[in-house]
Amino acid sequence: MKPYQGYVYAYPHKTSYRPLRPAPSLSDVWAAESVDSLFLYLHVPFCEMRCGFCNLFTRTGAPEELTGAYLDALDRQATAVLDALDAPVFATAAFGGGTPTYLTAPELERLCDIAARFHGFGTIPLGVETSPATATTDRLTVLAERGTTRISIGVQSFLDEEARAAVRPQKRAEVEAALDRIRAVGFPTLNIDLIYGIDGQTPLTWMHSLEAALAWHPEEIYLYPLYVRPLTGLGRRAQDWDDQRLTLYGIGRDRLLAEGYEQVSMRMFRLPGSGANAGDRATVSANDRATGRANGTEYCCQTDGMVGLGCGARSYTSRLHYSFEYAVGAGQVRSIIDSYVSETDFTTARVGFELDDEEERRRHLVQSLLQAPGVDRVAYRARFGTDPLDDFADLASFADRGWLETSVTTVRLTPEGLAYSDAIGPALFSSHVQALMDSYEAR
Repeated sequence: MKPYQGYVYAYPHKTSYRPLRPAPSLSDVWAAESVDSLFLYLHVPFCEMRCGFCNLFTRTGAPEELTGAYLDALDRQATAVLDALDAPVFATAAFGGGTPTYLTAPELERLCDIAARFHGFGTIPLGVETSPATATTDRLTVLAERGTTRISIGVQSFLDEEARAAVRPQKRAEVEAALDRIRAVGFPTLNIDLIYGIDGQTPLTWMHSLEAALAWHPEEIYLYPLYVRPLTGLGRRAQDWDDQRLTLYGIGRDRLLAEGYEQVSMRMFRLPGSGANAGDRATVSANDRATGRANGTEYCCQTDGMVGLGCGARSYTSRLHYSFEYAVGAGQVRSIIDSYVSETDFTTARVGFELDDEEERRRHLVQSLLQAPGVDRVAYRARFGTDPLDDFADLASFADRGWLETSVTTVRLTPEGLAYSDAIGPALFSSHVQALMDSYEAR
C-alpha cells in the first residue's frame, strides 16, 4: 500500500460536499444540537503569496477595500449564526486561512471584535496562523493582547534553496527575524511547520532544518510530507518519491522523540506539559488537536460541534457538515470570495454532507485512530452501543500488517501504523464518500 495517498484532517472530505437542496436554515440545523462546548473558527482567505504545494482556499494580493468588505461580511455572518444558535458556549478558537496575519493590525483588532461576539472568546485557547513576512510586531502585539495562546508559523525549510524549490520564496534571515519577534512578544505555544520531500532535499539538509527549528525550543512542531496536488504550483512536477519521504519522516520522528517531544499524530509533535491549545489549519486539523480547555469546558473533536465563519470555513454538527463552495484555481477562488462579500443572507447552510449512523461511526473511528492514543473502545461503545472492531472488519488487515494493536480498552496505531496514516485514513472512507470524491471536479 502506497504510504502517501492523502492527508485526512477531517471526515468526510470537503470534496464529498454537495449543494444542499433545499438549503436548510441554520436554526433548524442547530436546533437539536448541544452547544455548550464548541470550536469557533474564523477563516481569512488571503495570503501575500501562494506556495507551490498549497491547495488551500486563498487568494493573493487582496486590496484593502476587499479585506474590509470581507470583515463586513464576516460580521454579518456572525449575526446570523448568533441568531440561529441558542446561547452557544465555546471551548476553543482559531483563526486560519490563508494567512490571518495578512490583515493589518487594525483589521486584526476588528477580526477579534467579531470573534468576541461569541461567548468565551478572550478566555479560551486561541490559535492563529502566520507567515514569516506577516509576523510583524504590531500584528503579533494585537493578537497577544486579545488572548492568543498559540502561534503557528509555516517555515517549511530553513534552507533558502529548498524554500525556492517548494515555490516559497523566503530567506532564512526573514524566518529567523519573524521567530525572534514571536518569542519577544510572548505566546504560550509556538508551533513551527516543516515539510519533507522537497526536490533536492536530503537527510542531511532535512536534519539541518530540524536542528534550526529546535534551536527555538518550540512547544510544538508539525512535520508535513510534501504533496503535489492538482491546480497547485507544483502540480506538474509529481513523481514517485515515497521511499524518500518515509526515510525523512523516520529521521524527523526519531529526532523529535529523542529531544523529548511526544508524538500526537503522524504530523504533530508536542513537548509534554505544553498543554492543548486552539486548533491550527485545522483548524481545522481537529483530529490532531482533539481538546481545548477553558473555564471547565472541554472540546472533543469526535463529539462536539464547530462553528466556522468565512467563505472557506466549515461547520460541523453531529449530523450535518456544511460550508460554502470550495475551489483551488485562482479565478474560481476570487469569484467565491466576491460572492461572499456581497452576500446579505447567511441564514442557511449552502453546501454540505449529511451523516447517517454509519458515517457517524466512521467519522468517530477516523478522528480517533489517526491520533496516537487511538480509539477508546469504552467511549465508542457508550456512544454507539457497538465495538469498533465489530463495526469495521477492515481493521483486521491493518493488524495483519503490524499497523494496529488492540487491548480491552483501546484500538490504536503502532509506530509503523502512524507512519502510514496517510494510507490508513483514506482506506477507511466509505464507498459513498469515495464515490463523491471521485466525481468531484477540481476547479
